Amino acid sequence: MRTVLIIDDNPAVGEALSLLLSLHDIRPLIAMTPQDGLATLDRELVDVVIQDMNFTADTTSGEEGVALFRAIRQRHTDLPLILLTAWTHLETAVELVKAGAADYVAKPWDDTKLLATVENLLELSESTREVNRTRRERRRRREVLRQTYELDSLVFASDAMAQTLELACQVARSHVPVLITGPNGAGKERIACIVHANSPVKHGPFVAVNCGALPGELIEAELFGADAGAYTGANKAREGRFELADGGTLFLDEIGNLPLPGQVKLLRVLETGQFERLGSGRTRQVKVRVLSATNADLKAMVRAGTFREDLYYRLNVIEVNLPPLAERSDDIVPLAEYFLDGRAELGDAAREALVSYPWPGNVRELKNAIERAALLATDGVVTPHLLNLPQHTPAVARNLDEPSREAVETALQRADGVVSRAAQSLGLSRQALYRRMERYGLATG
Repeated sequence: MRTVLIIDDNPAVGEALSLLLSLHDIRPLIAMTPQDGLATLDRELVDVVIQDMNFTADTTSGEEGVALFRAIRQRHTDLPLILLTAWTHLETAVELVKAGAADYVAKPWDDTKLLATVENLLELSESTREVNRTRRERRRRREVLRQTYELDSLVFASDAMAQTLELACQVARSHVPVLITGPNGAGKERIACIVHANSPVKHGPFVAVNCGALPGELIEAELFGADAGAYTGANKAREGRFELADGGTLFLDEIGNLPLPGQVKLLRVLETGQFERLGSGRTRQVKVRVLSATNADLKAMVRAGTFREDLYYRLNVIEVNLPPLAERSDDIVPLAEYFLDGRAELGDAAREALVSYPWPGNVRELKNAIERAALLATDGVVTPHLLNLPQHTPAVARNLDEPSREAVETALQRADGVVSRAAQSLGLSRQALYRRMERYGLATG
């Protein structure tokens, strides 16, 4: 139930306010001293506080109210406070509003205006609690992941990445092949490293090979090795990646580029652990956990006859999908700050530009943009200009009706932090303004 705490040493004030609130389905609590008020806050869930500015007879300085305000703000940083003032300390109340109090009400108060202020703050309190609850749940989820699994210092904040990591870490404990899907530059190899780090073979080698970076005629030799004279230029025998990964994990990136003859050999290794080097008749045995990744549509390749159907189902026992960076926008700013590594700071406009851009090159493109900006930020602040993001792309054109971070901050300040009033001034719904507050890091939590 909505609850308001009244802290006032005058019993008549407490009784009058209590009656007013009760008539509007608001639960009142009364404390007659600052100490009782703080104790009540420690044991009760309170949505709004109405506090007097003086608690000692013949005192009009407001110093007691200032001390109480600071004590409450220190313990409960996001709790809305209304100050009950008299003309003798109105200036002090105004200063406290600037310091974070929600509003002040002069004695004698107008019931209608006071009730409207309380209702607005209760609405704000309820919505803010929901926003903060969601943020706390996200933080808790990330902490549980970090405490439970080895995440290789991965930087993330989005629910989408948390879901990907949860699945990756769960399947890591088995020996089945895992297919990691997602666009280029999204970080598929990092996911593969995390699977390895949480697997039974984590103390074995982790060997990665990009099948898309090698000529087709060399991929088989790269994977399975070759004896001397197996092909032009093969002057001596060489081990393949499967032998190097024996007892550990082999990560095959861009698996869709593997030629059909190599696919046949790969299928055999997956099924039996056996293979032969190119130019050799000797069968070799390995025990390797195989992880693969692709940005290609392997099902379409199967239909086209360029990828073996039996290999596809053998590789895709478990699929872990890594969404593009544009679909996990909460990761953008934390990643950018990680790449900056303290060399410069992100300006507010740069943050907005980063979140608005679709990042077709994903994390790789973000890293390159930040590296460039860090080198050019001679004054220590990254601006949109330094990011050099393409502005001609329709997808990144800014919606001129979208309020900036500065506009949201200004509206909130003018509305004394009352979101419903700030939203109205911006032409937004309360829910829309809360989303922008969370995006810009303005919600308390």
